[in-house]
Amino acid sequence: MEKTAFRHELAQQLRVDSIRASDAAGSGHPTSSMSAADLMAALVDGHLRLDFDRPDHHHNDHLIFSKGHASPLLYSCFKAAGAVDDAELLSFRGFGSRMEGHPTPALPWVDVATGSLGQGLPIGVGLALTGKYLDQLPYRVWVVCGDSEMAEGSIWEAFEHAAHRELDNLTAIIDVNRLGQTGETMHGWDLDSYADRARALGWNAIAIDGHDPEQVESALTEASSTTGRPTAIIARTKKGRGVSEVEDQLGAHGKPVKDTAEAIEELGGTRDLRVDVSKPGDGELPHQFRAEGGTLPHYEKGGSEVATRKAYGQALRALGSQRADVVAMDGEVSNSTHSEQFREGHPDRYFEMYIAEQQMVAAAVGMQTRGWKPFSSTFAAFLSRAYDFVRMAAISRADLCLMGSHAGVAIGEDGPSQMALEDLAALRAVHGSTVLYPCDPNQTARLLEPMADRPGICYLRTSRGAYPTLYSPDEEFEIGGSKTVRDGDHVTLIGAGVTVHEALRAAEQLASEGLRARVLDLYSIKPVDAAALRAAAYETGALVTAEDHWPEGGLGEAVLTALAESGVQVPVRKLAVSTMPGSGKPAELLNQAGIDAESIAAAAREVTRERVT
Repeated sequence: MEKTAFRHELAQQLRVDSIRASDAAGSGHPTSSMSAADLMAALVDGHLRLDFDRPDHHHNDHLIFSKGHASPLLYSCFKAAGAVDDAELLSFRGFGSRMEGHPTPALPWVDVATGSLGQGLPIGVGLALTGKYLDQLPYRVWVVCGDSEMAEGSIWEAFEHAAHRELDNLTAIIDVNRLGQTGETMHGWDLDSYADRARALGWNAIAIDGHDPEQVESALTEASSTTGRPTAIIARTKKGRGVSEVEDQLGAHGKPVKDTAEAIEELGGTRDLRVDVSKPGDGELPHQFRAEGGTLPHYEKGGSEVATRKAYGQALRALGSQRADVVAMDGEVSNSTHSEQFREGHPDRYFEMYIAEQQMVAAAVGMQTRGWKPFSSTFAAFLSRAYDFVRMAAISRADLCLMGSHAGVAIGEDGPSQMALEDLAALRAVHGSTVLYPCDPNQTARLLEPMADRPGICYLRTSRGAYPTLYSPDEEFEIGGSKTVRDGDHVTLIGAGVTVHEALRAAEQLASEGLRARVLDLYSIKPVDAAALRAAAYETGALVTAEDHWPEGGLGEAVLTALAESGVQVPVRKLAVSTMPGSGKPAELLNQAGIDAESIAAAAREVTRERVT
């Protein structure tokens, strides 16, 4: 069969199979799949290089469906390539099926989860950065975008960064089918509105009729041969193409066609075509950087005060010397997070992401798919902008490390816009996450190695101010552990980060009154050291928690949950930031929030009196 005719028939098969899968599920997005079928038929028949038998092959291209709701089309492509059979295709959206409603890495040819719109292209930028600057291999990254998601700001973060880094290995295929979920998109079929912006940002932009096989082929060929800049193929298509009942019709989004048999007949019936997707050559192995070795920094116990954010930067640089797979990126605050230390030591593995936190986290997600170990750093408050990317990273089964500095009222004069007071709750809520909050430089440095080796999303919260070094350089810190920094049997004071130091001061005050307070450094907030909490509850009979965070979802609630799950009942006082802070000295703000030494001591007196009565 002549190539053009074969691709037409293949596109019709993709449409039919998208309809069949959605019909079998009783739900899905067949019309969004049908609009891009001609584009995908041409891509998989001659341009995509992917060995389905070796999904981890380092020369494979990467295909990301940013419009993840068009999953029936993606799965139909997998069937056409012989990667899945018809029975599995028709298990779409079924319990236990790999054919989930939106793509996830449950399928080995899916790098990342998509479905939250605006994420696929930023992650594609991360993969393209990896190919060009880390792996240094010629694989290409193809991202299929919907026109509705072009309203997302994260898409334009990706456009700008891709052009800045000259990612000519990246192609965005924008399916401009005009219709969103509830009506026409902002720009309809005005292809120039997309093309002009892409060109202004430095992209090669090609506007085409997405149903014209010659134009589609020409655009894909041009994208593959363009150098020095990424390419956007902006394709005018019709939603529900080929079926008169739904073609270019409002109200057909996100539901199966009403008459499946009639729709399939209109498309020419079912087919069982197979496409021979090109396989990449073996070629060179991924580039490997040199690890010169070295040791983590050491800080003298009781010596000069050191900020944990500074210890993070110094330790990250040392970790990069020990491990050539560690990469780092920052949101243009590297002189505050101290990730600049890594940049100075390992400039080829450092990526400046500027004030684009969504793109920063997305780039990390892309990089980790290829086995790199990314550490992304910014102010903890600004990570909230990228929270949906963190949430989706967990669905992608991503392994990455986040560092948020300048947390809580203890940052002082900058005021509440810079004070992360929600981050512990937000990151604890992420599936499979790890949340750490060190209080001294040795603890900070020793936690980076287990973070790098731990699966899932790891979050390290660091402090702006400098504090005393409580631990010796040879102290060990395991994830899920805690440290008793002062023993006592009358009450336990529990803190993390800055409140550990306040708790120690409170313990000194209480000692002068005859109250022996235990101080527990709960540096691992998730997973929490339930055994240490149970022991403290049984042995001291009363607990006070203090955290530089809102009351909801942070350290105090982690403690209460652990106690409840253990069946332990003791009086607990939970101190946290409960009123909106302003600017001021750290000591003033800690006092106003009721989490300073005096407040902790007062709560300890109260809770021990209650226990006695």
